[in-house]
Amino acid sequence: MVARKKTESKEAIEQKVKVEEKVKEEKPKRKVTKKTEKPVEATVSPAPEKKSKAHQKEAKEAVELAIQPEINIGLVGHVDHGKTTLTERLSGKWTDTHSEEVKRGITIRLGYADSTFVDMDGEITTEEKAKKEKKEYTFLRKVSFVDAPGHESLMATMLAGATLMDGALLLVAANEKCPQPQTREHLMALKIVGIKNIIVIQNKIDLVTEDEAIENYNQIKTFLKGTDYEDAPIIPISAQHNINIDLVISAIIEHIPTPKRDVNAQPRMFIARSFDVNRPGTQIKDLKGGILGGALSQGIIKEGEEVEIRPGHIYEEANKKVWKPIKTKALSLMTGGKQVKELGPGGSIAILTSLDPSIVKADSFTGHVLGHADTLPEVWNYLKLKISLLERVVGAAEDLKVEPIKMGEILMLNVNSAATVGFVSKLSKDMVECSLKLPVCADIGARVTISRRVGTRFRLIGYGLIQ
Repeated sequence: MVARKKTESKEAIEQKVKVEEKVKEEKPKRKVTKKTEKPVEATVSPAPEKKSKAHQKEAKEAVELAIQPEINIGLVGHVDHGKTTLTERLSGKWTDTHSEEVKRGITIRLGYADSTFVDMDGEITTEEKAKKEKKEYTFLRKVSFVDAPGHESLMATMLAGATLMDGALLLVAANEKCPQPQTREHLMALKIVGIKNIIVIQNKIDLVTEDEAIENYNQIKTFLKGTDYEDAPIIPISAQHNINIDLVISAIIEHIPTPKRDVNAQPRMFIARSFDVNRPGTQIKDLKGGILGGALSQGIIKEGEEVEIRPGHIYEEANKKVWKPIKTKALSLMTGGKQVKELGPGGSIAILTSLDPSIVKADSFTGHVLGHADTLPEVWNYLKLKISLLERVVGAAEDLKVEPIKMGEILMLNVNSAATVGFVSKLSKDMVECSLKLPVCADIGARVTISRRVGTRFRLIGYGLIQ
């Protein structure tokens, strides 16, 4: 036993010596090979290499921080056709959060949500799904969704949101005859505000038979025939059961391109919402300024810049109400759920200002325009419009011919993200002058949608260009 132990020990020692000698022989060879194959790595010292990695990390974070949604996509259509449910499927966010929306089960205010589209092993999906499944993915596109109300009484809100849209998803429920009143009205509104790219979503296919779905599809094709959207893709889905959502994402990427925008122009932001984020009981030292949300149509806004808002705030002077521009500071900028140093044109954004939060709460600044001081368009208390009227009233259940505009008539006017009421004070051929209940800030040549009171609702009857 002892002799065998000694023999094994001797063999082990000999083997160890051989291994050490082999390592000594190969070590310089590996070093030479490393220098020959990767000369750059061999000449870089450890300290700069660490610094380089740090810079790479900072650069990556900067790129991630700068990813702003590049377009606003509207979800429009008749009430209860599934716009909010589809928004939730595409973004993971339920946009009906207002207490009255929860109670009534309909969208009342414009809803906003951002989504990042990715390629996950050949599957076009959302970043949220890829992270949930813990799979690698490739970034494709980041977009903002604008969920517009479909109820006929909220057409003014839909028209205000349409100004922010670069493209739209028109939802049609497969279990109802097409077109419904607001399906027709929303499509006409998209055309009037100049939206060229739409995708038709045939929703709720889970509620009908195959034959009924085909019949509804043919109704959609007949409805679109002869319009600017005759060749728009039609995608059958069930938002409730998450069916064909990947096809919707692929269609958005393919059919709704990002428009060219002028980043060198003076910034112009259309405000679509304003609110106070301070909770009751917040200490004075912890109060945050008013927040403005919307989208930039052009230019760039940087953190810390002074900005101007028009029409601004209403004051009383010599027993008259006067609107004056407001100047404030852009204290903090948000987009895509992240704080950034600057904002460009594209998807929805939010700006934390130094304004007293009490004056911006409850969307009181909706319809205003923000930009650099003394660069914004004129504020109009009356509008002179060159009008184009439709042949038929859009949105009404019955078929009504559009009568000429009359003297003294009350019209609802939408320009940019603003909605106001105009009283017709002067008429001539193709020209109408209106005094406004609420002033608007807009460029000469801006398009104004015109709605008339028909029964108990305002119905779309045409548009005008500011002269």
